[in-house]
Amino acid sequence: MNYPVIALIILLALGVIGLLAWKNQKDKKKIEKEMNRSEIRPEKHNENKPNA
Repeated sequence: MNYPVIALIILLALGVIGLLAWKNQKDKKKIEKEMNRSEIRPEKHNENKPNA
């Protein structure tokens, strides 16, 4: 059989899975950083309008 071809396909598949996992972790950290930044900044209110 073509064991080298099968091994190459498996290695490529594992590489793609690893790349996707790495990108996912990177995006997750970016989203968490943005969420923490938005929690720190207070909302801006228009002081010219009455609340009612």
